[in-house]
Amino acid sequence: MTDIRTWWSAGRREQVAGHHIWVHEPMGSGPPMTLLHGYPSSSHDWAKIAPALAEHHTLLMFDLLGFGASDKPEGHEYSIFEQADIVEAVWDMHGIGATVVVAHDYSVTVAQELLAREAPITRLHLLNGGLYPDLHRPVPTQTALADPVQGPQLVAALTPEAFTEFLRPTFGEGYDFAQDSADIYAASTEGGIALHRLIAYMAERRANAERWVGALESTDVPLAFVWGMLDPISGAHIAERIRERLPGAPFEALEDVAHWPPLEAPERVAAAIG
Repeated sequence: MTDIRTWWSAGRREQVAGHHIWVHEPMGSGPPMTLLHGYPSSSHDWAKIAPALAEHHTLLMFDLLGFGASDKPEGHEYSIFEQADIVEAVWDMHGIGATVVVAHDYSVTVAQELLAREAPITRLHLLNGGLYPDLHRPVPTQTALADPVQGPQLVAALTPEAFTEFLRPTFGEGYDFAQDSADIYAASTEGGIALHRLIAYMAERRANAERWVGALESTDVPLAFVWGMLDPISGAHIAERIRERLPGAPFEALEDVAHWPPLEAPERVAAAIG
């Protein structure tokens, strides 16, 4: 797999909506496919599956604001609405009129906002994320990061070792996540750390649940799901709701995978997305 520094060397920071957003050079050929990453990582999450997907699609991959090699403005109030604005602006800059979208974790909510806007999405693949805020189960570190006192303290004391312990419960037992942890740590600390401000998305999901759940359940865009069932944050308990509310949508259950399907089971994820 391409290491994160090599990954970043294959793109550039572009001026988007008043910020510098890192965008990977277009990869592959065929209909456009936009890959949107999760928290607290970056577009590098897609590095293991991008070569397979690029056989059939032209891939658009970038680091959202506050993540990876994109800007992390000090004191900024990050918002899912703003991230959706950025996605649409990147589409405009790259001449994307319609696209398949693949979204994981944090970005499932960005995708829900795009659905609410009736953005030009031709098909939406969703991977583990808090589609239903009432079922979302944050790990203790996420809850602490969201606290206005504890959050800055945790960020100030962040080390690679502490970060690994933060991530440990989110990966499947027996999976060697050492390199993934190092890459996600690099993404989280490149150019500053915004983790405690970005985590506001959990409250934002709850505040906008009617809009975003409604968009998911009423859209005409074809939906498909690839889901790590061992995920303690958004695993089998959310899968049950998806199957209940969206019974017609294809659902690929990865029974031995936790929160990170594109990292833990890249071949199966790539095959499911196609």
